[in-house]
Amino acid sequence: MQHATETHLHVRPLADEDRAWARALLVERWGGTVIVSRGVRHELDGTAEGLVATSAGERVGLATFRVQDGQCELLTLDATRRREGIGSLLLAHTAQEARARGCARLWLITSNDNLDALRFYQRRGCRLVAVHRGAIDAARALKPQIPYHGEHGIPIHDELELELALAPAA
Repeated sequence: MQHATETHLHVRPLADEDRAWARALLVERWGGTVIVSRGVRHELDGTAEGLVATSAGERVGLATFRVQDGQCELLTLDATRRREGIGSLLLAHTAQEARARGCARLWLITSNDNLDALRFYQRRGCRLVAVHRGAIDAARALKPQIPYHGEHGIPIHDELELELALAPAA
């Protein structure tokens, strides 16, 4: 999906000079720099790999990820402005980076209440591959600030795993 503004967007690796901005964004959007997925606590402050989207020199998006065992886990994806192609571009660049590193798949976790994320990722080729029942209930032991209710008043209990199969880099 190409948006008119995508031609003005650029993506580059997360650099040391981006760390303070990235930390502030993660605190605002995720309640801190700790992310929990599949029972693993990820501390993103200062060590996370990532990509930054810019427009006219302004930081407008962040993707954080980790590569392990031939797989790339997308940990966070945030656009400061919606419906401008920022998230789509960051996802595409993360997939490109994962392919270049020999990953067979890019995967991510979202919560069962996150209907916008489900729509976004499925429209971009991701498939729902697992429901991890009660995983978010258990994750609250690692990150107590995870809310009990989310979007649309839906109780948050489960992790939904989505994946994007990656063709080898050409």
